[in-house]
Amino acid sequence: MARIHKLTARKVATAAPGKYGDGGGLWLHVRKDGNRAWTFRFMMDGRAHEMGLGPVSTVSLAEARRAALECRKLLRDGRDPLQVRRERRSERLGALTFRQCAEAFLTAHGASWRNAKHRQQWENTLASYAYPVFGDAPVGAVDTAAVMRALDGLWLVKPETASRLRGRIERVLDWAAVRGYRRGDNPARWRGHLQALLPARAKVRAVEHFAALAYADMPAFMADLRQREGIGARALEFAILTAARSGEVRGMTWDEVDGDAWTVPADRTKARREHRVPLSGRALEILDGMKRLGAEGLVFPGARPGKPLSDMSLTAVLKRMGRDGLTVHGFRSTFRDWAAEQTAFPREVCEQALAHALADKVEAAYRRGDLFAKRRKLMDAWAASCARPAKPGEVTPIRGAAS
Repeated sequence: MARIHKLTARKVATAAPGKYGDGGGLWLHVRKDGNRAWTFRFMMDGRAHEMGLGPVSTVSLAEARRAALECRKLLRDGRDPLQVRRERRSERLGALTFRQCAEAFLTAHGASWRNAKHRQQWENTLASYAYPVFGDAPVGAVDTAAVMRALDGLWLVKPETASRLRGRIERVLDWAAVRGYRRGDNPARWRGHLQALLPARAKVRAVEHFAALAYADMPAFMADLRQREGIGARALEFAILTAARSGEVRGMTWDEVDGDAWTVPADRTKARREHRVPLSGRALEILDGMKRLGAEGLVFPGARPGKPLSDMSLTAVLKRMGRDGLTVHGFRSTFRDWAAEQTAFPREVCEQALAHALADKVEAAYRRGDLFAKRRKLMDAWAASCARPAKPGEVTPIRGAAS
């Protein structure tokens, strides 16, 4: 019988670079840089294999011998020690719950969130609808039936929320699969899977667009708005004149303004691309008024020093005007309808004014400019239209918009 336990603790600690056998398949590897590690060598199906058992710094000689003994017992029973270790690791990983994986996913993608509110929306959706159903279940056990239980009652009542929930569950499960925490197909995927079990969202309920004002009513609305006092009223008017998103306006700083142009940095736009906005005469008047108020840093500061207006400040202005049926975002639709029906500006100019990405990827790849000169004429025409009613059948020509 081959001798085992050849090494001593002193030998393990002082051995020069090389390989030293303890017997029974256990070996000590000492590298030139002084690092020391254990391996177990064995034969399986006529082939030699080597299995790492860990570094000497964390695995003692006694622990390495116990590990080697367990490996020899597995071999005696005809089992591959490497395969057994892989199976055990898989079992441990599968013990992670869906909730734990979701939390790890959110942490891993922290840098990609547009803002804290975006992450909060993810957390709220999963906490409200997914966690109660399978949050504490092993992530590897989440199957189609579990996903359907989370979606079933929601899909017909709140299709938009349900669609977002499905996509978020799918992404968490994809992440878990890539990390080795689960195996098999993703039970939350839509194409070729859940689409066979659930009706298309568009057929459940028509997409609800943001409530918008008819462009013919804009002059009267803007006249009323200009009579309103307060930073919220000026921010709302500025947002309408620039066709910008509420968050972009509320977070606007003075260093983003250069003459008669406003540059929204990429990290504050929905498309994550820098967006230059030409400022009409009335938009510049609003900025001059904010300067006279002594606003520093933020152009439209909130009540608390250094903090922007809240996302409800502009909505509150609409409510005070008796227009609580409208939304701030809806004025972007008003602008788009006006541009399409009352002007001759090309579609791409109008879409660029709204900072929309071009649907045609080939066209987008070739378009390098931002059509700024043409958009300046468009925004001047929009400001003029907001100040006076459009005549029936009147169309603003591209040249005329510049005058």
